[in-house]
Amino acid sequence: MSNLFIGIDVSKDFSTVQGLDNSGDKQFYLEISMDAEGFSTLLKKIREVSNDMSKVLVAMESTGCYNINLFSFLSSQGISCFIVNPLLISNDAKLSLRKTKTDKKDALTIAQFLLANKDSLRKNYYSQNMQDVRDLSRERESLTGLISAMKNDIKRLLQITFPEVHSVCNRIFTETMLNFLRQFPSARMIQSADPTDIEKALIHGKRVLYSAEDIINAAEKSVASESDAKELILSEKASTVLYLQEKREKITELLIESCKAMRIDDLTIMKSIGGVSDITGSTFLAELGDIKNFSSHKHLIAFAGLDPAVYQSGQYAGKGKISKRGNKHLRRVIFLMTMCVIRSNHVFQEYFQRRKNDGLVPIKALFATSHKLIRVIFAMLTKKILFRKEVVDV
Repeated sequence: MSNLFIGIDVSKDFSTVQGLDNSGDKQFYLEISMDAEGFSTLLKKIREVSNDMSKVLVAMESTGCYNINLFSFLSSQGISCFIVNPLLISNDAKLSLRKTKTDKKDALTIAQFLLANKDSLRKNYYSQNMQDVRDLSRERESLTGLISAMKNDIKRLLQITFPEVHSVCNRIFTETMLNFLRQFPSARMIQSADPTDIEKALIHGKRVLYSAEDIINAAEKSVASESDAKELILSEKASTVLYLQEKREKITELLIESCKAMRIDDLTIMKSIGGVSDITGSTFLAELGDIKNFSSHKHLIAFAGLDPAVYQSGQYAGKGKISKRGNKHLRRVIFLMTMCVIRSNHVFQEYFQRRKNDGLVPIKALFATSHKLIRVIFAMLTKKILFRKEVVDV
């Protein structure tokens, strides 16, 4: 049984720490610097109060990058640490009638939340290794967002510098075409270039379906505007997309390797569903954690924020849109998987079509199919079985 419950309000330079015993009585209060000296001071104080690190529980809010080093340090000392959703802490704090908000008060609130919810938090414990896999997953998601934004910018700029390129090449984001645009970002530059240089720029180790002559003819007929600034910007953005894609590929490889090293059985189960890949399966498992943390598929649906928001007032009661109160990263990969299984798996394809035939608009039919997919995945991971007809009928 734990005998020391510690709440830490983390900030960039300094953090406040409040320790409570089993009865909720205050054991110590500290303000520590977020460096080696501050970490050592905290560990010394913990050892003064409890000589058994296995009986110490620590909770801190998720604060982006600031809590990671402290979390890793305390975990390495054999202390169980939990990262708590700030929304849960905020809701707990609202129960108090007092409107005071200080770092000391926040640390106390976190410690009290930990004491009151220690059993449920233990069930949802997330190991440091799985934290690293989740970090890889979220870094990949971030890179994907950046790449998408850059590609939209490139499309917009091409409408000014070389709008006819789309009539020649309908896939402008291949490695070959991005390298070409990095060298020749406008019709004007193509017109003034040596045809041999154009041909060399289109040869990048991969076969292309259009020739240098096609590109040159389109450039000569172009209605593009001349702009040195936009040419430079487009060229740099093409270079950036190539760099980000290379970086994402490395992150993806490490994500899949790490997930296979720790969750190969679960990943194999996930991939037995046609349409689930190494990438989406690894991302899902990284955000999911241990399936044993969820008592039912409904719990998992709520964790992803895919549960319907319920509105009730007086005699009125109704359901609105999805709550979006859960893990947005998990919600995103569930939508991606759902769209993929609808395309690749006839079982989910038929279910999606049936829900549309029932009168649901496509987006609601997609939500319904995502719920179906979660129910199936929950049953498969819980029972440790591969995809089959019996599992679908849940």
